[in-house]
Parts: sequence; structure tokens; C-alpha cells
Amino acid sequence: MAARAGIPLEDMEFWQFHPTGVAGAGVLLTEGCRGEGAILLNSEGERFMERYAPTLKDLAPRDFISRCMDQEIKEGRGCGPNKDYVLLKLDHLGAETIHKRLPSVYEIGVNFANVDITRDPIPVVPAAHYTCGGVIIDRAGRTDVPGLYALGETGFTGLHGANRMASNSLLECFVYGRAVAQHIGEHLHDLPNPRDAAPWDDSQVTDSDEDVVISHNWDELRRFMWDYVGIVRTEKRLERALHRAELLKSEIAEYYSNYHISNDLLELRNLVVIAELIIRSAMQRKESRGLHFMRDFPGVNEETRDTILTPDTMNN
Repeated sequence: MAARAGIPLEDMEFWQFHPTGVAGAGVLLTEGCRGEGAILLNSEGERFMERYAPTLKDLAPRDFISRCMDQEIKEGRGCGPNKDYVLLKLDHLGAETIHKRLPSVYEIGVNFANVDITRDPIPVVPAAHYTCGGVIIDRAGRTDVPGLYALGETGFTGLHGANRMASNSLLECFVYGRAVAQHIGEHLHDLPNPRDAAPWDDSQVTDSDEDVVISHNWDELRRFMWDYVGIVRTEKRLERALHRAELLKSEIAEYYSNYHISNDLLELRNLVVIAELIIRSAMQRKESRGLHFMRDFPGVNEETRDTILTPDTMNN
């Protein structure tokens, strides 16, 4: 909505990945697992974090562990029939410790992976978790559009920088939530009444007999964003992703204009816009900083700068 209204967005390339999402389910396993002593294994049974981080091992920062897991999978050492996940081993902690210290993790294993973690390792894969960028707002949560506020993960507050510390999302939520509420309460009477929206006219569209297009495009969008714009990026991958996003955007626009809308269609239409914003932001940052890792530019630039998308840069 903000992008379509021409409101500037900032640092959309900084997406945090949680290293231990349950493979095939997307449910997150707390990092407390590794804090208690859980270890990550590849298909060869190797505790591979010893190779990447000999000192910290499985207690390395989450973005680093996610990149290591991604590399293990892409180099063919993933587990399962498709070699697309690694294993989180907890059984050596003992059933008593698991039930006492990690009871919710035990329940997640049973309910979402059909795994008893007191006996067997659980399949895990990095999962997209949190965006540090968003709609540019001031300290009162105001955007460039009078009367439109944003907060939480939607807004860009600058509190996270290029990487998020977990507790900062609470700061962002509570502090900015209070600031937005106070500002609205104090200035609501200054805002003009909103205009009446025109009645929705769907007299020129028909029911679709091609709903499979929506599910297909949804899967395609998810796949190329994971493969090309995920944990490790390159200029070539980003160029390919942008080309596919533009094609999908065109197809979705045609579908939107000719058929009755549905919740799935609206969500897909929004998702492809967000995908394009992430790609265009990532293409502008020629370095590896925080959550944005570019294989072509592994170093950090001396000059720090934000990536700002305006109506001109959103479409070019």
C-alpha cells in the first residue's frame, strides 16, 4: 500500500533469517535449543559448525549459522530425499532436560515433524523471520501521507540497523506504538475527513476458471526469491529474480484486471510488489553488511549509507 502510494521505503534488503525452522512447516525452534547444547548435523553426520566457527560452533550468530546451513545444503550435504535440510540433534541432552527446559520444542517436534526429539534429530532449515527495513516514518510513526501511520515491522525506525537484536522488536513495538497512539489522540481533530471511496465496480470482469495460475505463480515467487534473493546473493541472481518478478507482476496485473478478485489473488499481488522492492534494494547495495550478504562484494564499504526507494527508483 505504501509503495503504491509513492511513500519512500528504506533498507528493504535487510531480512533476518532464523536458522532453525522446522523443515516443511515453517515453525521456528527457539535458539535456546543450541543454548542448551543442541548441535547441527549434515548428511554425513558431521557437526559442521565446528568447521565454520571452531570457537563458537553452534552458538555463532544466527545470520552466520543460516549462511553455513545454506552452504551445506547447496554443496550437496543436506539431508532427506531432496537434500534440502540439515538436522538439529538434541537427544544427547537427555529426556529429563528436554522436558524440563525445552517442553515447547518437544511439542513442536511431535506436532509438526512427527519426531520425538528425545530420541531422534529434527529436520531444520533457515526461515525468513524479520525485516529490518520498511516504510520511512518519523518518531511519531507518521509517513509522508497525512493521516497514514506505520509501526512495528512495517515501519522503518532505524532501531535495527543492518541486523536485528531480538529484544529490539519489543522496543520498536511498545515505544512506537505508544508514540503513534499519543500523536493520533492529540492531532486527530486536525486531519480532514477521508473521502468516500468509489463503489467497487466488477461489472466488466468474470469468474476465473484458471485459479491454478494463482497457486502456480505463488509457488514460483516463493521459489525464485529463496533461490536468488535468499541468504546468499549475487548480482546475477538478483538480475534473474528481478526479471521473473517483473514477468509475474505483469501476469498478475492482467489477471487482476479481468477476473473477480479473491483473498489469494490480493495477497499474491502484494507479495510480488514486496519481492520487487527487496530485489531493487539489494541490487543497490554493493557490499556485504549485516543481513545482506553479496558473494560478489564480500567486504564492507567504509562509507555507510541507507538504501532508499522512492517512486522513481521503485520502477527503474
